[in-house]
Amino acid sequence: MVNVTVKPTNKLQGRLRAPASKSYTQRMLIAAALSKGIGKIANPLLSEDTQATLRAITALGAQVQEDKEHWIVRGVGKLKAGDLIDVGESGATLRFMIPIAALAEGRSTFLLSKSLERRPNEPLLASLKMLDIEAYPEQIGGQKVIVVEGKGGIAGGRTSISGDVSSQFVSGLMFACPRAKTDTEIQITTSLESKDYVKMTQEVLSLHQVKMQISDNYDCIHIPGRQTFEQMDCRVPGDFSSAAFLLAASAITDSNVKIDNLSSETAQGDRAILEVLKHMGVNLEVYDQGVNVQGTEDGLKAIDIDAKNIPDLVPICAVLACYAMGESKIFNAQRLRFKESDRLATVHAELTKMGASISMDESSLTIKGPCKLQGANINSHNDHRIAMSCTVAALRARGETMIENAECIRKSYPSFYTDLTNIGVEIVGGKLVR
Repeated sequence: MVNVTVKPTNKLQGRLRAPASKSYTQRMLIAAALSKGIGKIANPLLSEDTQATLRAITALGAQVQEDKEHWIVRGVGKLKAGDLIDVGESGATLRFMIPIAALAEGRSTFLLSKSLERRPNEPLLASLKMLDIEAYPEQIGGQKVIVVEGKGGIAGGRTSISGDVSSQFVSGLMFACPRAKTDTEIQITTSLESKDYVKMTQEVLSLHQVKMQISDNYDCIHIPGRQTFEQMDCRVPGDFSSAAFLLAASAITDSNVKIDNLSSETAQGDRAILEVLKHMGVNLEVYDQGVNVQGTEDGLKAIDIDAKNIPDLVPICAVLACYAMGESKIFNAQRLRFKESDRLATVHAELTKMGASISMDESSLTIKGPCKLQGANINSHNDHRIAMSCTVAALRARGETMIENAECIRKSYPSFYTDLTNIGVEIVGGKLVR
């Protein structure tokens, strides 16, 4: 376990490059693996979750050559079954690869980590059953797994799935069903949440010449069968989900920091952090490939935030609300109960520990600011977004803050603490700071 101590910081200054997008890296790897021939992925993110995706696609037959600037992927026409595939703690990798494993001949087995054991997968398994795909949970020597009985292909047909549990279920079907023997129609039975992640999947598939029709209200997806994925060279854009922590750190310290490698034209839903900051009174300059935080005139203002399509922003938005004048409410956040931790509960617990005036119900957080936060020993709950959010909260707290099990940031943003030190944050301890 690695602990780091964060000291209060009055001002940040400098210029950083946002890390590459985890979500795009995973999607581009999978699309390249399903394409024949060789493709190059430039600017990939190397993190625990993307390494999980690498393990999964190579277990099913793809070959990947890695270097610092790009990855070369040799795709595979006929997938092979994979035995005991370790997807780490990556829910996206698991949910994307379960349908894809049905394209292989034979049994594929996915190992579930402790955090993945508590995250729901039943809606995806039920949806696959409607397509005559047998996938089910099992235990092997005390280890919980999900087994997919591949038949060397997917027949196609009609299926349905709820849209309010995880958009990753829908993306998994979108990856696999273009190679079905006939067309597939997916009915989404509830309002689709986090639909921008589905748009992201469609964008990557489109780059590989895969076609599908999605209804305007995202309640039906028609995927023609027998499609061929065309290999393409791709470049991973910067990640707004990770950059949100840097932007928030600049905002609460009223600092001037530039973050490069961010395009406001991206399909990423978490670009909404820019609108959140603007509504809270932060002066931003959005340029071609980046954002310049220029401080605030009268301090941060309270805001109400609908988390339906931006669940990953909730922890850092709660921190921003702690330093804002007035009462902020973050609502439609019930899906956070099933992330790496129960994020509603862990955000509430750790910010309360720091002295925040924060209350919680089943689907929302209410914060009365500004809060006089104080340093504390923070339990990250092995959740990267909790660790990074509480690190940002510590910048204006009274006294030092210790983040326990800080290495969990490797899941999505391995250079987080290094980047913070480069703009003036004093962080002590741990091998995460170079």
